[in-house]
Amino acid sequence: MPCYRCGARQTDPVRGASPWQRGVRNESQVLICPDCQRLHDLDLDSCGTCGSTALICRLGEVECRSCGAVWMARSGAPLTGSVEPPPGLSAEVEAALNRVLGRA
Repeated sequence: MPCYRCGARQTDPVRGASPWQRGVRNESQVLICPDCQRLHDLDLDSCGTCGSTALICRLGEVECRSCGAVWMARSGAPLTGSVEPPPGLSAEVEAALNRVLGRA
């Protein structure tokens, strides 16, 4: 999944924790690249109880990691203004699969 804001794709991480961050926008899980994390206006959803943006979305629920509040995701709709995959992505994926699976 690319960064919801700029479309950058995650690469194989070095050892340790990933510098990418998860967030929730329009009640859908999104990834945020390290460069976009520096921006102050990420337009992420916030908890109605405590105001935190440390949310996770799973199995139709949104949970606040700060206060533990849980609510049902209402939208289920795709993000508006989402970034299209970069050109050539399918060719890169096919080449990677061929390398891993030993195809000629």
